[in-house]
Amino acid sequence: MKIIIINGPNLNLLGKRETAIYGKQTFEEYYKILQLKFPQVTLEYFQSNIEGELITKIQEVGFTYDGIILNAAAYTHTSIGIGDAIKAIETPVIEVHISNTFSREEFRHHSFISANAKGVILGFGLKSYELALQSFL
Repeated sequence: MKIIIINGPNLNLLGKRETAIYGKQTFEEYYKILQLKFPQVTLEYFQSNIEGELITKIQEVGFTYDGIILNAAAYTHTSIGIGDAIKAIETPVIEVHISNTFSREEFRHHSFISANAKGVILGFGLKSYELALQSFL
């Protein structure tokens, strides 16, 4: 099984930014733990702060991978293009958020991704990614 985790803007700063919300662990540290925990999965990781690069990566893997775990971060609430890219591909997408977006600012309550995603997992910290991985197994 081949699954990719795609992270959007500012998630490269995990462990440094807003640690009260996002924790002190970097994503790279957590990714190594996921690889050890799920050795039966070919797991890849991609992060970009650029909307177009995220769309390009979704299109690249969207017909050949078994699953996409997507945390589009702030683009979740603004990017019609990412939502359309998910609609255009065949690979199922799980939308993931580290925080509970519904307990935050009002603008974070809307997602352009959810309608085209297989499912949405939010509010469980980094464990949200593990839950998404388990949903594919």
